Amino acid sequence: MFEIIGPIAAVSFGLLFLTMSVLWWINTKINNAAIVDVGWGNGFALVTVIACLMADGYAVRQWLIGGMVVFWGVRLATHLFIDRVWGDKPEDGRYQDIRARWKTGINLKFFFFFQAQAVLIVLLSLPFMLSASNPDPQIAVLEWVGVGIWAIGLTGEALADYQLRRFKNEGANKGTTCRTGLWHYSRHPNYFFEWVIWVGYYVFALASPFGWLSIISPIGMLYILLRVTGIPLTEAQAVRTRGENYRNYQQTTSMFIPWFRKQLKQNTPGVSKSP
Repeated sequence: MFEIIGPIAAVSFGLLFLTMSVLWWINTKINNAAIVDVGWGNGFALVTVIACLMADGYAVRQWLIGGMVVFWGVRLATHLFIDRVWGDKPEDGRYQDIRARWKTGINLKFFFFFQAQAVLIVLLSLPFMLSASNPDPQIAVLEWVGVGIWAIGLTGEALADYQLRRFKNEGANKGTTCRTGLWHYSRHPNYFFEWVIWVGYYVFALASPFGWLSIISPIGMLYILLRVTGIPLTEAQAVRTRGENYRNYQQTTSMFIPWFRKQLKQNTPGVSKSP
């Protein structure tokens, strides 16, 4: 099994390097680094297709894991493209902040930033490579459990994205914070259910030899979401643009795991309690 993982990773990185280079070039023309987010979701789909083509695993399992990853990756990439790039949208504030902090050599630094995504995609794709390489002609119970967890995560993520997009499309909501639907119970339900999806991938991979090694994927994704480019940059941007409205939201609503809202001990001056 491991003798094929190396070649899969090498071919995947080579194609991802080219893909991210093209996206970086597009970024230099449209001045919108959010295009890298499109490569993120599609990148995992690409690696999984390569793994299924190169590995000599059970075909039904390959179709199953391949379908899960491609469907999730393309859906996510399409959503992010429409939300952050399509229609000559201004660059996401998080990337604007990165440009401001880097000051010099911005294009070169973004090139390495884009390629870092390629490296992460290959590393986090271990569950897909291991599953695609598993020759066992039986789909295990653990794999079906993984599919179920993935389905829950995908449904929650898609619903959170839809609720936020609908909120943003209402002009009267400009400058305010979405507190409806799943956003009533979590400040980042899209990120939470994204992580649930990765737990599903890990559980699916557990049925394959050395599948336990893929624990690096849900742990790595959790770290990225909680400490790196997920919640920290999103919340910093939200506070900059929405001020006390978002600070009120932070005080009453769970950061990550959906949970019941807390009541403020006292009203924040100038900010009314929102349902």
